[in-house]
This record gives sequence, C-alpha cells and structure tokens, in this order.
Amino acid sequence: MKREHIIQCLEPAASLECWSHQKRDDGLRNAAVLIPLVERDEWQVLLTKRTDHLNHHAGQVSFPGGRADAVDVSPLHTALRETEEEVGIQPELIEIIGVIEPFLTVTDFNVVPVVGFVQPSFTLDIDEFEVADVFEVPLSILADQSRYQKREILWQGEKRAYWELMHNGFQIWGATAAMLYAFAGRLNATRQG
Repeated sequence: MKREHIIQCLEPAASLECWSHQKRDDGLRNAAVLIPLVERDEWQVLLTKRTDHLNHHAGQVSFPGGRADAVDVSPLHTALRETEEEVGIQPELIEIIGVIEPFLTVTDFNVVPVVGFVQPSFTLDIDEFEVADVFEVPLSILADQSRYQKREILWQGEKRAYWELMHNGFQIWGATAAMLYAFAGRLNATRQG
C-alpha cells in the first residue's frame, strides 16, 4: 500500500477544531488517539496493551492516546502528547497525515483518531504504569474487513454490538477495533474508487 493511497482516504488534519478538556455541551468528554503507521517491509500499525490495574479499559488493546488535558488545544496535541507519554515516541518523529471520523464511546468520550506516519527509527520508552505491551500488526491484516467478527456484550443492562479481531493472541475489540474497521473501510473504498 502506497503512502499516497493512505493519505487519500483521510480527512485533512487541518479540519481539526480547537477544543477543551472540559465536558462539552453534549455531555461528552474530548479524547484523541494516534493511529501510528510505521513503514517497515510493509506498513505496520503500532498498538498498546493497557496494564491490568487501570480503572478504565484495563488489559485492553488500544492506540496511544487519551482524554484531553488542560494543555491540549486540539486533538492533534492530545494524540501527540499521549503518544509521547505512553510509549516515548517524540512528536518530531510523527508526520500527521489526517484524521478519520470521531468515535463515540460507551463511556461518554468523543474520540478523534489522528493518523500519522512514524519514522521507524523511534525508540520506545514505555510508561509501565499504563502500558503492559507494545506490538505491531501489518496494516494489510487490519485493512481486511473480513477478518473482523461482530460480537455482542451485555453493557449496563443493554446488548451492545462490537467488532473484534484476533491477532497473535491479542484480542483487538471495542473502540479500537471499531476505529480500525472504519479506517479499513476508507482504505478499501479509496482502493476501489
């Protein structure tokens, strides 16, 4: 998959609005994640596995990212700050290339997925309190929507559907899988168009 093909399927990063760490008028809280694409023999997506003792999303596979802090003026700032804090990748090693549609979580976050190319020369510096593991999955696997399974879970008395993808013993599901599935849809639509 070529760089141009990936960029073509995204919304421009210039479309990112300024925001606040305060709750919004709609009751949601702002958050952003980085979908880090690393160019190796083929494109890889860097993911983290959260530690088991965290209050939210313990043990789950996720992108680097999190809720907006007072210092963040946009989703871009949140995604870059959180990525550096969680896995040690400095912003100067990341080329932001665009965004995909925001994802609303069941925990009342409006998450903006920011997509960036990460220079493969990075060195990890993992925040061991938050991150148990860091691994990469080929973009070609994540872009294959037939690999995702639709599952259901009972959440606060309601059945909720979610996407799940298993890879090398890692369960990628929930918001992370939903964002990857949406990204895959964009990649596939651009490839066919």
